[in-house]
Amino acid sequence: MKMYEMYLSQIQKYPLLKADKEKEIAKQISDGNKTAVNKLVNSNLRLVVSIANKFKKSYKVSVMDLIQEGNLGLMAAAEKFSPAYNTRFSTYAYPWILQYMLRFIHNKTSMIAIPQRKEEVLRRLSNIQNEYNQATGKEASKVELAKSLGITEDELKEALDCLYSCTSLDCECNEDGSATIGELIPDFTYNPERTFFMEIAKSNIKQLVSELSEKEQLVITGRYNFEGKIHAPTLREIGMKLGVSAETIRQTEIKALKKIRKAVDENKLELYTA
Repeated sequence: MKMYEMYLSQIQKYPLLKADKEKEIAKQISDGNKTAVNKLVNSNLRLVVSIANKFKKSYKVSVMDLIQEGNLGLMAAAEKFSPAYNTRFSTYAYPWILQYMLRFIHNKTSMIAIPQRKEEVLRRLSNIQNEYNQATGKEASKVELAKSLGITEDELKEALDCLYSCTSLDCECNEDGSATIGELIPDFTYNPERTFFMEIAKSNIKQLVSELSEKEQLVITGRYNFEGKIHAPTLREIGMKLGVSAETIRQTEIKALKKIRKAVDENKLELYTA
């Protein structure tokens, strides 16, 4: 909390702007004045704090992290603010700040990350469904939902595909409590058949590579990280090792792969397993 109090003390030095001063700054921003953007942002830092305080009790996230995200939204709004909007900057910036904060909260509290665009659609979808149900007493169709959201039915379907629910593996799935969800999930850790075919595939690949020239072997084993290094060497790094250009290595790789494909077709080898 000490950091929070220090931050509040620091932002107090920036005075609030009156409406006519905001319009003057908005004109300067439209002309590309970066100093004007900073001035508008600094004078509205307290707005971000005010919005962040509304969330800190409902979500287990750091208020300073929320403020930081809100400030990003504030800066984005300041860069786009124009005197033609004929509104106070705080009114214009509020949804921007809110959007950045909600995105941060969702990413921190959600077990599975969802693309921002789809996450926004799902949030709006929930509100529309509730409003429709309260007004009509029934569920809205996908056609009606897509129309209300201003998106196509395909886009709605893609968003709905991102919906998920989480259940504990220890949750009992029988009424008598004789089994849990975790006990019903098959274990494929040990699969002798798959292991056997994988070993055959590895052996075939090593045999094919061994028939290449020494230079081609170095390129293929390096490019496809046969040694399992944390950092697979790049074209440039392999080229430096062999004393040639990265383009030469690329051409050597293409040539070697063509040889391997030809050998596979001729010998009808099985390199991959399902």
